[in-house]
Amino acid sequence: MVNLKINNKEITVPEGTTVLEAAKQHNILIPNFCYMEGVHQIGSCRICVVEVEGAKTLQASCVTPVREGMVVRTNSARVRKARKILYELMLSDHPKDCLGCSRNQNCEFQQLGELIQVEEFRFEGQKSKNVVDDTSPSIVRDSSKCILCRRCVTMCNEMQGVGILNAQSRGFDTEIGPGEDLPLGSAACAYCGQCTTVCPVGALKEKDSTQAVWEALLDPSKTVMVQTAPAIRAALGEEFGYEPGTLVTGKMAGALREIGFDYVFDTNFAADLTIMEEGTEFLERIKSFFYQQNLMLPEFLKKVKIHLEGKEPTLPMITSCSPGWIKYIEHYYPELLGHLSTCKSPHMMLGALCKSYFAEKKGLDPKDIFVVSIMPCTAKKFEVTRPEMVNDGVPNVDAVLTTRELARMIKDAGVDFKNLADGQFDSPLGLSSGAADIFGTTGGVMEAAIRTVYEVVTGRELPFEQMHVKPIVGLDRIKTAALTIEGAKEEWRFLEGVTVNVAVTSGLKGAAQLLDEIKQGRSTYHFIEVMGCPGGCISGGGQPRPVNNEIRQKRLEAIYREDEGKALRKSHENPDIAKIYEDFLGKPLGHKSHDLLHTQYTTRSKY
Repeated sequence: MVNLKINNKEITVPEGTTVLEAAKQHNILIPNFCYMEGVHQIGSCRICVVEVEGAKTLQASCVTPVREGMVVRTNSARVRKARKILYELMLSDHPKDCLGCSRNQNCEFQQLGELIQVEEFRFEGQKSKNVVDDTSPSIVRDSSKCILCRRCVTMCNEMQGVGILNAQSRGFDTEIGPGEDLPLGSAACAYCGQCTTVCPVGALKEKDSTQAVWEALLDPSKTVMVQTAPAIRAALGEEFGYEPGTLVTGKMAGALREIGFDYVFDTNFAADLTIMEEGTEFLERIKSFFYQQNLMLPEFLKKVKIHLEGKEPTLPMITSCSPGWIKYIEHYYPELLGHLSTCKSPHMMLGALCKSYFAEKKGLDPKDIFVVSIMPCTAKKFEVTRPEMVNDGVPNVDAVLTTRELARMIKDAGVDFKNLADGQFDSPLGLSSGAADIFGTTGGVMEAAIRTVYEVVTGRELPFEQMHVKPIVGLDRIKTAALTIEGAKEEWRFLEGVTVNVAVTSGLKGAAQLLDEIKQGRSTYHFIEVMGCPGGCISGGGQPRPVNNEIRQKRLEAIYREDEGKALRKSHENPDIAKIYEDFLGKPLGHKSHDLLHTQYTTRSKY
């Protein structure tokens, strides 16, 4: 432990703590800007400078470790003057169009100016950069607003492991972006949008789709349908002043009706459908593996690696509901595409059903239906542009709004969200099980699949408390679990005694680790869940800012509360799912479901 003084207050903190962290632990506010707790500490902006007794110059508190007997002053005249000058210099290279900026009143740079009481702009001059890159279908990069904090660089390189954002050139010409002056639309970007969640200003943001949705809503020839992903209900409230983790499912449905959508559906319905298709696909791969290879059970795990040349059945099977993850594997591990489930993501499945099954029921022309998906994800905007996501010449989904965009539309429509009566989803594409809700957090897809697959194989409910597979719950980057099959039904007798190994990862850096194990023939997993964003959809690239582990945990707990509060907890028990197979789809992996609900992938280059 180290003893020091900050503003004449004697404190004790562990050795290795920075001055900024020590101050935070003792409720002493040091203004800071480029710092992100536990992730990004490089002292690039210098806003957090403090005066340390004995030091000739001011010290950046976010990178200065404490030492025994240190005396620190955080608000001396010298410190306050330096902070204001630093801020004004940053502002001199920044556009002052705050009223027209999407981050107005939710901008950390704006908030910092208020905190340190900057009232005049003394410095003007040439601007260093002014490039707007809107070539990506998901993300817009406006270099004129970039203040070179490099948070996005840390997120892209160290957290996600993609590495397409870096500082290009030097000095006054420095710009954050892909190398070789490539636009985002031409780089091997996953479009995960994590860079947009950490950008403190409007330099990185989702491509706006609200105008296209308003136009559809105001077009009398269009029937406009909307669906909402499971993670939205645990985060949307934050945009209206609710605490993180507050469930606003009913208010969300009510707000969508107030805005003017003709039908309000729940993507959760299609999450249950995904489990039926993906679970069946996994069991078929397992069955084919045994039958085609004629393996003895003890040899099973040893010989998984022989299927790495893309021959069916390829194990481990990997989930396919995260479009950022799909684009990442297409760029960086195209030789492993055979491991992906062929299932479309849930919202694409629901879009396909809106324009086929539901259109038939209502006598609507699919060409006159406009489907909007409310998603926590910026990569979904790219996903709807994929040529594979079209049936009979009609795109499955027409527009994607992030949680942040939906909040802006609700405000724009003058809806009093907090005082809104709870609404309901429309039938039959609005009923879902608790298993569908947990798709919104890391480990949820795997747990939902296990609930159904275990019961299909054994005829018994999953033997865990509240049906949770505890080893794969939580925010760790990689989580694993093993489940031994006991009491298998006759048709699955060959699985008796087999231990099924599963892995879950969220964030693309963890995905790379698991994929490398497969490439090297070291993977012992049968089934892997990958979510493109750390923590899963609860902290997707389109969710409310800020996002940190404390907020992720609260959203995660809300998702599990939603699951535990439902009478239906397993996808195969959803009566409307059974009905749609009986009336329309036939059976999982059948001809019609294959045509509407499954897809294929594209090999892309890294450069």
